[in-house]
Amino acid sequence: MKTLLTTCLALAMSAFTLAQGAPALGAHSSLPAAPLPQQAAPPAPSSAPMAAPQSGAPQNNPGTSIVLSLKDAQALALKNNPQISVARLSALASLQVTREVRSNLWPTATVDLTAADANTGARITAGALNNPIIYERAAGGAMVSQLLTDFGRTTNLISSANLAAKAENQNAVATKEQILLAVDQAFYNSLQTHAVLTVAQQTVKERQTVADQIDALFKSKLKSELDLSFANVNLAQAKLLLLDAQNNENAALAALSAVLGFSNLQNFQLAEDSTPITPPQSDVDDLIATAFAMRPEILALEFQSESAKKFHIAERDLLLPDIRALAAVGDAPIRNPLITSNWYGAAGVNVEIPVFNGFLYTARAREALLRAQATDERLRDLRDRISRDVRTSWLNANTAFDRLAVTEQLVEQANLALSLAQSRYNLGLGSIVELSQAQLQQTQAEISNAEAGYDYRLSLAVLQYQTRGL
Repeated sequence: MKTLLTTCLALAMSAFTLAQGAPALGAHSSLPAAPLPQQAAPPAPSSAPMAAPQSGAPQNNPGTSIVLSLKDAQALALKNNPQISVARLSALASLQVTREVRSNLWPTATVDLTAADANTGARITAGALNNPIIYERAAGGAMVSQLLTDFGRTTNLISSANLAAKAENQNAVATKEQILLAVDQAFYNSLQTHAVLTVAQQTVKERQTVADQIDALFKSKLKSELDLSFANVNLAQAKLLLLDAQNNENAALAALSAVLGFSNLQNFQLAEDSTPITPPQSDVDDLIATAFAMRPEILALEFQSESAKKFHIAERDLLLPDIRALAAVGDAPIRNPLITSNWYGAAGVNVEIPVFNGFLYTARAREALLRAQATDERLRDLRDRISRDVRTSWLNANTAFDRLAVTEQLVEQANLALSLAQSRYNLGLGSIVELSQAQLQQTQAEISNAEAGYDYRLSLAVLQYQTRGL
C-alpha cells in the first residue's frame, strides 16, 4: 500500500515539474479558479461491528451473520480446531504408556489346554535339546509369573513414562496457546482490514466528488485538462486501494474461518474489542522470569529432561539381576498309566544374571545418557530463545503504544494540510499537485491510524503469549 502511494506521489511530482516548464493549456487556464467545496476528511474507522463479507463468498448459511467477539472466537477455536484435538489425544495416549510399563509389576497368569498323542514307544530323536519321551495326555493348567525385583529398573521406567506423559500434556497446552494466538492474530487482522476498507471506501467517495467537480469546471473552461487528469489519477489510485482492501478483508476472514475450524468462509460480524488500552509492563526482566516459570514449552522440556534421566538410570540397571517367582498348577484327566497323579503343582524362583551380550546393555546406557545431555542443552537453548522473544515482544509492544499518539497527531496534521491545500487550490494560489499530495498524505495517515490500534492490541496479545500464555 505504501509502495502504491509513493508511486502515485512520484507521478504527481513529475507531472507538476512538466507543467511548470510548459505553457498553460488554453486561454481559460489563466482565469481565477472557481472555489470548490471544502473536502471533508474521511472519518476514523467506526467502532461498530464489522459488516458481513460480500454475498458472493461461499458460506455455510448465506444471508445470516454470526456476531463474534474475541472471547467467542477463542472458545470456538478451542472446540473446533483439529490441532487441539490432536494434541489432547496425543496426551491421553501417552498416559497409556505409563500403564503399559507399570504392568511389569503385576503378576502374569496364563491358562494352557494341552493334548498329545504319539506312537507307542516313540522318541523324539532330532532337533534341539528336549525331553524325548512323549506321553499321551489331555490336561489343563495355569502358570503364574511375578517379578520380585529388578533392582529399580521397572520403577525408573515408570517414572520416565510418567514424566514423558506430563511433557506431552504441556505440549498440548502449548498447542492450545498457539491456536489462541492465531485466533487473536486473525481476529485483529480482520478488524484491521475492515477499517482500512472503510477508509478506502470513503476515499473513493471523496475523490469521486472532487473529480466530478473538476470535470464540470473543465467543461466550463475554468480548469485545465491537467487538473482533470490529476483528479482522475487520484480517483483511479483510490479505486485500486479499494480493490486491495476488499481482497485483504476476504483473505483475513478466510484465515479466521480456518483457524476456528471451518472449511468454508463464514459470515462473521466481528465485534470490536472494548477492553481499555493500557501501556505494557515497565520491567521486562519480570516478564522473562514469569515466562521461564509458566511457558508450557519450557515445562514440557523440563519434564522431558527428567524423563530422559530416569530412562538412563533404567538402562544402566539392565546390568543388574532379574528375580522372578514362578508357579504352575493343573490337572490331567487323560494321561499315561506311568503317571500316577492326575494333578500337578510346582513353584520356584528364577534369578537371571546378565554376564555378556556383546556390550549391548553398556551401549544402551551410554546412548540414554547422551540423549539426556542433549535434552538439557535443548532446554538451555529454549530458555535463551524465550528470553529473546519476550524482550523483542516487549519492545514491539512499547513501539506500538507510542505509535498510537503519533498516528493521531499525523491524522490531525494531514487533515489540516488537506484543508489548507484545498483552500489554496480554490483561491487559485495552489496547484492540483499540492492538492493531490495532500490527499495522498491524508489517506496514508488515516490508514496508519486505523492500523495502529489493532497493531498494539495484537502486540499485547503476542507479549502475553510469550510471557504466561493467553
